[in-house]
Amino acid sequence: MQSRLAVLAAAVLLSAGAAHAQQGAKKNAAPSAQAAQPAPAPTQPQADGAPAQSGWVVRCTSVSRDAPLECAMEQNAVLTKTGQTIVLINIRIAPDTRTPVALLQLPLGLNLPIGAKLQVDEGKTVDLQIQTCENRGCYASTPIAPDLLGTLKSGKQLKVSFQNMAKETIAIPMPLGDFAAAYDKIK
Repeated sequence: MQSRLAVLAAAVLLSAGAAHAQQGAKKNAAPSAQAAQPAPAPTQPQADGAPAQSGWVVRCTSVSRDAPLECAMEQNAVLTKTGQTIVLINIRIAPDTRTPVALLQLPLGLNLPIGAKLQVDEGKTVDLQIQTCENRGCYASTPIAPDLLGTLKSGKQLKVSFQNMAKETIAIPMPLGDFAAAYDKIK
């Protein structure tokens, strides 16, 4: 399980490398709820050069030309002033179980025992345990149950929440408008 989580984390980090490259040696700080928002569409240039993407993005890779493609979908929320990634959600279909698995990258400076929570619209919350942290952030991974997957497909907004070290709850909204179409491309 540890090696699978490490591979998942590495895949997310590689696919999100461009966003992290702009961070340079900046030290991560716990964000405020008002400072984070989903990245704007690419057609809206940012004065500070922050990474921009719109909605859920599908990426497919292969280890060689003869190997099958493995696809994942992701969305991130960044601080508009610095371009720092606050939440990155990567969803892929596990090849062995054919079950969707979500990997979340969260910022450093979290109240780790509380973990993170996912909530679609005003529905029930799903608790996630933070599994590991390294210099780019903290990570949580979970299989996506069929009922949650259905809710994600039909929902309008996914809220990712966590607490900072001061025990302040931070909730990051992630739009779900194009979730179903992106999921159809990776299943």
